[in-house]
Amino acid sequence: MKKWVYAFGDGKAEGDASMRNLLGGKGANLAEMCQIGLPVPPGFTISTDVCAWYYGNGESYPEELAGQVTAALKAVEETVGSGFGDPANPVLVSVRSGGRASMPGMMDTVLNLGLNDETVVGLAAASGDERFAWDSYRRFIQMYGDVVLGIDHYSFETLLEDVKAEVGATLDTEMGASDWQELVKRYKDMVDAELGEPFPLEPHTQLWGAVGAVFGSWMNQRAKTYRRLHGISDDWGTAVNVQAMVFGNMGDDCATGVAFTRDPSTGDNRFYGEYLINAQGEDVVAGIRTPQNLTTEGRLAHGSEDPAMEESMPEIFGQLDAVRTRLEGHYKDIQDIEFTVQRGKLWMLQTRSGKRTVPAAIKIAVDMVEEGLISKDEAVLRVDAAQLDQLLHPMLDPSAEVEVFGRGLPASPGAASGIVVFSSDEAETRAQAGEDVILARTETSPEDIHGMHAARGIVTTRGGMTSHAAVVARGMGRPCVAGAGDVRIDYQSQTMACGGKSVAAGDKVTIDGASGTIMLGDVPTLQPTFSDGFRQIMVWADERRRMRVRANAETPTDVRTALEFGAEGIGLCRTEHMFFDSERIVAVRQMIMAEDEAGRREALERILPMQRADFVEIFKIMAGLPVTIRLLDPPLHEFLPHSEEEMAEVAKAASTTVEEVKRRAARLEETNPMLGHRGCRLAVTYPEICEMQARAIFEAAADAVAETGEAVIPEVMIPLAATKAEIDTLKAVIDAVAVDVSASRNCAIDYLVGTMIELPRAALQAGAIAESAEFFSFGTNDLTQTTFGLSRDDAGQFLGAYLEQGILEVDPFISLDREGVGELVQIATDRGRATRPNIKLGICGEHGGDPSSIEFCEQVGLDYVSCSPFRVPIARLAAAQAAIAADQKT
Repeated sequence: MKKWVYAFGDGKAEGDASMRNLLGGKGANLAEMCQIGLPVPPGFTISTDVCAWYYGNGESYPEELAGQVTAALKAVEETVGSGFGDPANPVLVSVRSGGRASMPGMMDTVLNLGLNDETVVGLAAASGDERFAWDSYRRFIQMYGDVVLGIDHYSFETLLEDVKAEVGATLDTEMGASDWQELVKRYKDMVDAELGEPFPLEPHTQLWGAVGAVFGSWMNQRAKTYRRLHGISDDWGTAVNVQAMVFGNMGDDCATGVAFTRDPSTGDNRFYGEYLINAQGEDVVAGIRTPQNLTTEGRLAHGSEDPAMEESMPEIFGQLDAVRTRLEGHYKDIQDIEFTVQRGKLWMLQTRSGKRTVPAAIKIAVDMVEEGLISKDEAVLRVDAAQLDQLLHPMLDPSAEVEVFGRGLPASPGAASGIVVFSSDEAETRAQAGEDVILARTETSPEDIHGMHAARGIVTTRGGMTSHAAVVARGMGRPCVAGAGDVRIDYQSQTMACGGKSVAAGDKVTIDGASGTIMLGDVPTLQPTFSDGFRQIMVWADERRRMRVRANAETPTDVRTALEFGAEGIGLCRTEHMFFDSERIVAVRQMIMAEDEAGRREALERILPMQRADFVEIFKIMAGLPVTIRLLDPPLHEFLPHSEEEMAEVAKAASTTVEEVKRRAARLEETNPMLGHRGCRLAVTYPEICEMQARAIFEAAADAVAETGEAVIPEVMIPLAATKAEIDTLKAVIDAVAVDVSASRNCAIDYLVGTMIELPRAALQAGAIAESAEFFSFGTNDLTQTTFGLSRDDAGQFLGAYLEQGILEVDPFISLDREGVGELVQIATDRGRATRPNIKLGICGEHGGDPSSIEFCEQVGLDYVSCSPFRVPIARLAAAQAAIAADQKT
């Protein structure tokens, strides 16, 4: 019989940390903590295999599951000495999700399950605290009603506020047992009215309802969005963890909290976390109450007068600190832990690898190498290459004058400016329209995931450093100010106020997530500086990677930036970008308007010195490093004038009429320019364009060598070739120019001629093309378009639906399609090398800066990747990670 359920508790477990694919991260780590002797309340995990069965069999369960759950529940009862549903001495359970990848707040949880009108009396008697029992009961109805029955959370909150107002209570802790009883009655009445049937009171019915809700939440919209953003497969599924409840809300000798073994924002090796006395765990993570610091150091740093756990519960804090050391030593990584203190006893409810900012990830990785916990390779693998982007953007200028609006907790570092919006839907809408927005909410919930992703930064007025907003913002790399308690948000009037100042929706603010400051207006920023840890990780990465990393750049500023970020050459210099300069565009348009070769050559003579000067500057900056220059690629109509003023300017320069300019423009218009008169087709039709560009390249190379003494070997790249004949035709033009320049300058010109592989035919004919081409650069932007038959500019209108429905797992323009486009890359690589073993192979599309695509490039065996300058460090790290992963497989 297949095993679907795995028990843990009482110092033993049927699983361990290696079984996370089957038990999910939470279940595997609960079992592991039991194995190493930490105090974990007993329970059991329903495996991810059940989730797969559930969705593969019409949302049903395997036949054997019910019996295995009953047996596991019986074991829990025996361990704790109380019965599930026993009116006299009940055991309550929590039901939580737990996928193999952490998805904080994205799926559902139910606490205090097993309470009803009878067991609440037994819980009151067993605990000796009637108020606690009824508080737990109302929490259960509220959570179960929201998660399982689908009743809006705010419907319960409204009733709670009504009762608090009636009894004159401001805080939940001021409510007595009779107040909670009255609230329970109102909750149940509301459920009956909303659903037309009473709240379920039978504990086993409650349990299966919660299990179904957790499995169901795997496919809720927020979970699907989170998985899409973080590259998590829908096929992985979630496990369900059922665990005996321990209570942090039984009195002042009880507490609950969340902690990180190191600071997840900075990486400093200090205990970091929050707790609440007489509370349940959801109170901390949901931001319902603003929590207190764990340590005295943390309390003083945040200017809080509320006692730290280190001060109020020193013995328990000492035990927790010892657990911190033990867990980090065991897992060899920063841990995110949840705990509860029930009547003076510490219980561990969860451990997982802690989400951290990129600066923290780098510092922790380097420190752990120095501490002897991990190797250099492990340190390189610990830093998420994609998230290095967070380090490469501006921060607030400390010398700038600012007008502070309010302050909160520094929940996620970084700075951002934008217009204020108060709803996630509006944040998404405005961001799609190109506006920078700051999302301001009283508190965020998992339903806000789309708005948080769209926003440049996030502000909440409730919650702490481990609230939903803080954890998700750090994971996304968004600046966040949380728990800004003095700020009052009024959703109805679309304003927020603090200290006599008011900000309305649409007003501009700036937030600094590193200091927890909210400022009015735009605040200037500075480019970031890199830590010693960052430089060390990059040194280790460069030692391990096989592929070289180049940059896509054509302006001197971008070329210098690329070099500063560690680029080892230029993989794509787009010559057409140089043509749009205001001083040059008239000459380019004059060339386009010319009716014959003589007219075109006259205009090209004006362009030649400009192109040559551009190339000289690039060659000098790169100082001997390879530079790949792509010949003119876009269709000519892209350069044509649009306004009457521009047309008149071109007409004057070309000695013609505006009407003739319009007629010429109309003749150049194409139905499908992406597949039209562009790339090498332009050079075949007008070889004088290719001739001018080749002359500019070779004369610039000669000039740069003369000035610097550094060898310059330009790589001339022919775009959009589909046949060997196209390469041969244009290579003859290029070679002839090289011979001419070599003779006129009395110097040898070393160069390579190659092509972009961006058409399926070129990939399939790579063996023949390699007879003439000395290098291939895979232009995966166009190769993706032509393989899928998609227009990159228009696909956004429907790709979202393809991703939502699982037709595509990822956007193929963001991460390389390995099955289709990738197979063409593999074919071209194999056939090209079969013809020319030493052929140089690289990639220069946007995929050159995507870590997943870079991993594929390593597997295929390309020589280099090329990406935008600011993504060069990402590519360097991703290339190293890919090389390490490849070594680990062999």
